[in-house]
Amino acid sequence: MRLLKILPLLFLSMVFLSLKQDNTPPVSKIEWHSLTEAQALMKQEPKKLFVDLYTDWCGWCKVMDKKTFSNPDVIKYMNKHFYAVKFNAETPQEIMFQGVKYGMEGNTNKLAIQLMRDNLSYPTMIIMEESFANPQPIPGYMPVQNIEMIMKYLGEGTYKTQNFEEYSKAFSPSWAVPEG
Repeated sequence: MRLLKILPLLFLSMVFLSLKQDNTPPVSKIEWHSLTEAQALMKQEPKKLFVDLYTDWCGWCKVMDKKTFSNPDVIKYMNKHFYAVKFNAETPQEIMFQGVKYGMEGNTNKLAIQLMRDNLSYPTMIIMEESFANPQPIPGYMPVQNIEMIMKYLGEGTYKTQNFEEYSKAFSPSWAVPEG
């Protein structure tokens, strides 16, 4: 008889605990999109655009994938504040971006050349505002501490009120960097 009185309480406790727990798995990777997908997503919910411009032969691009783009803090921030696009600068496919079709010029897609302002370097991060305006190419390998500073500066709009030199002097990294 006493067990019958306790069972409803146990059941309610189990229901409450299961509701309280967040059973969604942590996001384990950056949600990479194509330029076409990013343009469509931008119409639904505007965010800044982060383009990882790479080539298949670029060694530092592979290191950045392994060490920077796999960092949980980078992943979380990127997925929250940006639409991330992985763009192979040597893709032979024509690309439609902002109503313009881009093909090849030599071994490089013309859109990559335009985004990098004719200064080809890999890897290069390109960050654009929600309207795809003002592309900012940032060449070179970025370790976690550097990409944190850049992503927060541009992602949070600090660039609108403070120059980068002042910001970088006061910046204190907070993202965990694994040893090795």
